[in-house]
Amino acid sequence: MGNPATCYLNGELMALASARISPLDRGFLFGDGVYEVIPCYGGVPFRLDAHLRRLANSLAAIDLADPLSARGWTEVFEQVCRANGGGDQSLYLQVTRGCPERRTHEFPGRSEPTVFVMSSPLPAAGAFADGLHATLREDLRWARCDIKAVALLPNVLLRQEAIAAGADEAILHRDGQITEGAASTVFLVRDGELATPALHPGLLPGITREVILELAEQHGLPFRCRPIGLDELRSADEVWLSSATKEVAPVLRIDGDPVGNGSPGPVFAAMRGWFTRLREATARGRQP
Repeated sequence: MGNPATCYLNGELMALASARISPLDRGFLFGDGVYEVIPCYGGVPFRLDAHLRRLANSLAAIDLADPLSARGWTEVFEQVCRANGGGDQSLYLQVTRGCPERRTHEFPGRSEPTVFVMSSPLPAAGAFADGLHATLREDLRWARCDIKAVALLPNVLLRQEAIAAGADEAILHRDGQITEGAASTVFLVRDGELATPALHPGLLPGITREVILELAEQHGLPFRCRPIGLDELRSADEVWLSSATKEVAPVLRIDGDPVGNGSPGPVFAAMRGWFTRLREATARGRQP
């Protein structure tokens, strides 16, 4: 990247170090806002329509109007990517309910939303392909994790518990069923079939999840979206995590116990290859 310190805030490009918001911003006071993380390959936002659709769903769920059109968002992303040198980047966008004159729990009568976009270097392709370690934790988050809300303290604490335990990620469960990772989607492979929890309000509809299922369908890999119990996860042949920045990564150990033979599995290797080709096509401007 060129200069990685340029951001967009409320209609202006500026140095990230110079960006300022009011302490009355409802995102700061209440976590009253939503966000998206969009990978860019070769300066091209990956699955932009899907990310903007999920952003619109999150905004609608908290009764906040989308401050920009799809074209407006696209222009902002192009500006931020270009200002930060192009190439492979991770775009972070956040929309909050803005800065009313006083702090009240109810929605303010008048308040312009705060719109913020920044960029960070994206991990290199395959950066997580050698494998991760995970730990199991009870999912104590709120019941609307399908909203990509900025109020992420439970996720932060769960991830920190994983790090303190010597793991890379926390895999969460509720009532004996797997939900997702603290910041990832969970997949498993058993007897040649791919599985991931079915979508419901307690987990995020991951864009990378959607891509992985599309690739499985395209290449004839059997898959199902269904409940996954703790015992099934522990006895799986392969376990994967996916996210916008990790893409798809194998889990080698869960709470110290090996997954399968403790090495990245053959189904993961196939999926990794399919995803890499899709990433390369996107960078060449041929995103499907």
